[in-house]
Amino acid sequence: MGMNRDELADFLRRSRGRLTPRDVGLVEGPRRRTPGLRREEVAALADISADYYMRLEQARSPQPSAQVLAALTRALRLTVDERDHLYLLAGHRPPEGARAGEYLRPSMLYLLDRLDSVPVQVLSDLGDLLAQNDLAQALFGCVCTVAPEDRNIVLRWFTEPYVRGHFAPEEHEELARQLVADLRAAVAHRGDDAASRALVTRLRAASPEFAALWERHEVAVRRSHPYRIVHPELGRIVFDCELLATPAADQRLRIFTPPPGGTEALDLLRALGPRHRHGTPA
Repeated sequence: MGMNRDELADFLRRSRGRLTPRDVGLVEGPRRRTPGLRREEVAALADISADYYMRLEQARSPQPSAQVLAALTRALRLTVDERDHLYLLAGHRPPEGARAGEYLRPSMLYLLDRLDSVPVQVLSDLGDLLAQNDLAQALFGCVCTVAPEDRNIVLRWFTEPYVRGHFAPEEHEELARQLVADLRAAVAHRGDDAASRALVTRLRAASPEFAALWERHEVAVRRSHPYRIVHPELGRIVFDCELLATPAADQRLRIFTPPPGGTEALDLLRALGPRHRHGTPA
């Protein structure tokens, strides 16, 4: 399967031209002469160099990796069909076996871009962390060093002990039960598909604690609950979490809001900025 540089360049230019700064949560300045996003804006959204992206659009780049294509898919808000077309033009097979909820919808990214005053995350129904905004990263940490297949909040809770250190110890037992009961509900909703079975099998093999909780067959979808977080720099802080699901219930928007009178924590998170790194949420 070869790379079609000219067609790829044309597709990237036209996809960029269809987007406005507002579509991706950017401020539209007064000196914008042409419609669409600028090249450097797409590069920043995809976390690649502006020079590399320019060479892609000029049909003079080496073959982009699958990781770069996934980043461009998110940056350009491509649909599933457009994503597959992008992969084929770049000489890659489109991702196979994409399970429900795995592909981050442009509509969810649209909401994520605009909900920038509070921490927000997008999760799949199985608990895969698909995206988070800067405040969520300051609150929970960056997962950019974690392999995509390991960015699952249930998996990390039961296999990486340091993750629990970011939550009040007296709540660990209840949080573990909630995670397993919520996963049990998602697995049942999917009809015990291959992705569900693979995740549960992996968890049961890796964690006797998970295996014991799974055997209890508790089912409960988490919709709203408080989070008592032990932040490495801010100490104990409390947020209320509201969970909004898509109509198909395969993706969830988690919105963290401070309780009345608790906005100071938000100000401190803004001061820390998105580069702050520590654990991963549950």
